[in-house]
Amino acid sequence: MMQRRAFIALGAATAAAAGPSSAAAFSRIVGANERIRVGLIGAGLRGRADAGSVGKTNNAEVAAVSDVYVPRREKGAAKFGPPAKPVKDYRQILDSKDIDAVIVAAPDHWHVQMTLEAVSAGKDVYVEKPVTHTIEEGSKLISGVEQSKQVVATGTQQRSWPHYLAAQKIVAGGELGHVGFAESYWYQNYSHLPEAVQRGLDETSIDPAQLDWAQWLGSAPKQPFDKVKYLYWRFFPDFGGGIFTDLMTHWIDVIQWYLDTPEPSVTQAIGATYKYTQFALPDTVTAGFQFGNHYTSAFSGSLTCGLEDGGIIFRGEKAMLKLTRGGFWMYEEPERFGAAKLPPPEKVGQRIEDGTVANVANWLDCIRTRQTPNANIHAGVQAARTSHMANVAMRERRILLKEI
Repeated sequence: MMQRRAFIALGAATAAAAGPSSAAAFSRIVGANERIRVGLIGAGLRGRADAGSVGKTNNAEVAAVSDVYVPRREKGAAKFGPPAKPVKDYRQILDSKDIDAVIVAAPDHWHVQMTLEAVSAGKDVYVEKPVTHTIEEGSKLISGVEQSKQVVATGTQQRSWPHYLAAQKIVAGGELGHVGFAESYWYQNYSHLPEAVQRGLDETSIDPAQLDWAQWLGSAPKQPFDKVKYLYWRFFPDFGGGIFTDLMTHWIDVIQWYLDTPEPSVTQAIGATYKYTQFALPDTVTAGFQFGNHYTSAFSGSLTCGLEDGGIIFRGEKAMLKLTRGGFWMYEEPERFGAAKLPPPEKVGQRIEDGTVANVANWLDCIRTRQTPNANIHAGVQAARTSHMANVAMRERRILLKEI
C-alpha cells in the first residue's frame, strides 16, 4: 500500500492532466478514534486560523496546505508541521484518498466551485463565509451538497459559540418579548493596516514571480496582476462583496437564526467611499431590512473607524439584548416612557472560548457522526443571500421587494 506521505508526489505527476472534478468520488467512514486528516485550500490569514483550530481538537490533523502563492503555502505547512505538506494545486488534495476533509478559505469567487468539487470527490468541507459569491449560486450549492451526502459546515462560527447559543435561548424563550427591531454594526479602522502588516499578519510585499495569478483569478475576468486586489480582494466585486459579505454576513446570520426568518421581504442599502479610493466597493455602508410583519433590521459598517468593533442589539418590548463576540448583556425595559441611561443588566454572559475553535470542533464531530453541523449549508446560503441582496440594492439604487 502506498505510504500516506507519498500522495503529494503522485498528485504532482497527475494534476496537470486532471480536470476540475477528476477524482472518483469516495468517502472513508471515519471511526470514533481515528484521526481525521484535513487539507487546507487557501493559506491566507483566515485559512491558517481555521486550520489552526483543527489541531486544538482530538484526533485531527492538517495533512496538506494548498495555495497558489509559494510563501503562503510554505508558511502554512511550516506552521502546522509534519505531516502537513505544501501543495500548489488544490486538486491534488481532492485526488488524495489520504485526506478526509478540506477547509476552503480561498477568495469568495472560489467557494462554490471548490466546495462542489470537494464533495464530489468524497470530502467533507468547512467553507468560509460567505459560502456563495452571487445569489444565483445558492441553489446550486445546496443541491450539490445534499446530493453528495457529505458533511459541510460554514464559517459562521457564532452558531457554535457558547455565549451565542446561550443568548439564543434567551430570545427563543421570550424573555425579550416581541422583538420589533434588530440592529447591528461593525467598524474596522483600516488605517491600522500598516501596523498589522509590520507585525507580520500579512505580506508587506508580493512577489508576482511566486504567484500563479491566472490560477488565483479562476473564473474571474482576466486582468493584470494587482497587489491591492490580491491583498484586499474582499473589496473588489470580481472576488468579494465588501463590507456586507465580509462582515454583515456574520450578524445577519445570527439575526435570522434567532428570529427564525430566512430572508427579508424588503431590502435597501446605500454606500459611499470617503477614504479608501483604491477599493472598488464602498468603505462606509448602511442597509435596512424588513422581515415581513415580524421585525425591522438595520446594519451599519465602516472601514474609517473602529470604536465598539461589532455587535448586535435586539430590542424587545420587555428587554434589550446586546450581543458581541465578547459576551452578552440583557437589560429590562423601564416602566417609564423612555430612559437615557441603561439600567444594570439583568443577565450577563461572557465569552469562554474561541468561536472558530468551537465551530471547527463541531464540524469534526459531525464528520464522525454524519450529523448536520450547527453552521449548516442552508443557513450559510441564507445569510450570504441577504448580504448579496444588500449589495444589489446598493449597486442598483433600488429597493428589493419579495413576498414572504
